[in-house]
Amino acid sequence: MSDSLPWRRPAPFTQTWQITQAHLDHYNHVNNVAYLSQLEKLAWAHSNALGLRFEDYQACDRAMVIRRHELEYLQPAHLDDTLICATWIIDCDNKLSLTRQFQFICTRREKTVFEAQTRFICVSLSTGVPKRMPQAFKTCYGAACVSEQA
Repeated sequence: MSDSLPWRRPAPFTQTWQITQAHLDHYNHVNNVAYLSQLEKLAWAHSNALGLRFEDYQACDRAMVIRRHELEYLQPAHLDDTLICATWIIDCDNKLSLTRQFQFICTRREKTVFEAQTRFICVSLSTGVPKRMPQAFKTCYGAACVSEQA
């Protein structure tokens, strides 16, 4: 199913998100905080799938932390909607930063309901000071970077 959806870029890493009452705000739409939580879960799942786990971050005293989020709410998502949530790494300078793009599509409507872009900066876990990416980050994140439009 996810292969036939209108993705912005090729070969997305995807997860399915089933909307429950706990995800809704007082307008009965998915709450902003729920979207942010899903972005974090998806980014970690993708990193894990690429071979980087939090233990790897700890071992090299590095982390990729959020510098900037850009969020675009295109259409509301509602109770019982199923969203296919996709992410790609669209830029990795192999020094300090990488950028992820996100796209969430409602399967019922086959329409994009949410898009985001997040810029991450590499820092020392112990000090929070920006530090160059270790080789493991360059290898995993750099190799996963896609730039062609779908």
